[in-house]
Amino acid sequence: MTAIRSLAYQLVFLPWTLGLSVLYLPLLAFASRRFMQHCAAFWLEGCLFLQRRFLGLTFEIKGAENLPDGPAIIAAKHQSAWDTMVFHHLLADPAYILKRELLFLPFIGWYLQKTGQVAIDRKAGIKALKLMVEGARQALAERRQIVIFPEGHRQPSGTAGDYHSGVAMLYGALDAPLIPVALNSGLFWGRNAFLRRSGVITLEILPALPAGLDRKTVMHMLQQRVETATSALEDGALRRFPHLNRPKTMGPVAAPAVDKSVD
Repeated sequence: MTAIRSLAYQLVFLPWTLGLSVLYLPLLAFASRRFMQHCAAFWLEGCLFLQRRFLGLTFEIKGAENLPDGPAIIAAKHQSAWDTMVFHHLLADPAYILKRELLFLPFIGWYLQKTGQVAIDRKAGIKALKLMVEGARQALAERRQIVIFPEGHRQPSGTAGDYHSGVAMLYGALDAPLIPVALNSGLFWGRNAFLRRSGVITLEILPALPAGLDRKTVMHMLQQRVETATSALEDGALRRFPHLNRPKTMGPVAAPAVDKSVD
């Protein structure tokens, strides 16, 4: 049944996405960035509907009171493609920190550029970090919220990846609260996996980290809080939904890696 549901979802998700990508093309010439963000949110709401309808997959938000109305840096756990979608539902005008290579993809890259996402060239070292900070500063000036995945790429459930220090650079350079986010999406929608399992993904918005921390401390505190909360969410989902597969590795939180040059 899971395989059939997953296939059915793909058969409707792909036409939905491709159809809107073509329909939106004229907007690239004259629509404002904010209007294109609304278009992206419309696409996302359609995806969430398809997930409910075909996969039996929904989500819940905990700690919504910890999400500020104004500028903020959202540092989220990254387990699934679902994570990159949901913030268009939670935030009015998100600015994602993402790798520059995505801008060269047909359709996707065009819309990422139009909506003002912050792209970085990870091969450019410290220069990339400086450009990331400037792009994020401009987005915050427009009262947007920055979304960054400190691990850089998706990690399997039960695994803590290296937390790259770009998030600490944003925290130190910008006058905005740093909000940790935990989630358990990987139990339902695995990394590079075709099968998507039914249930309820939980995303938890944690209280902002204190201001004025040094780089080492903020990296340690961020990883500890996100990984501890993520582990609790995974355990809760495994108890709540017996059909889920327990990850082979549910070990202790890995030591923070603070010397990475680029997220």
